[in-house]
Amino acid sequence: MAQRITRDDLESKFRDVQGGLQGKINDRKQTLITVATVGGVVLLLLFFVLGRRSGKKKTTFVEIRRV
Repeated sequence: MAQRITRDDLESKFRDVQGGLQGKINDRKQTLITVATVGGVVLLLLFFVLGRRSGKKKTTFVEIRRV
């Protein structure tokens, strides 16, 4: 005959699964934060450089004279 599954059995298995997942997430969390920060800085610098180049190409000089 099959053994009955109790609430305590289920809770202990869920805790085991959750503990394993939390350990993996905590291990990779710092790495993901670092990668995201470096990626953001690289994108910011890229947009800055591209913005400067397009600004130099389209510069218009306007001369105002008093009469």
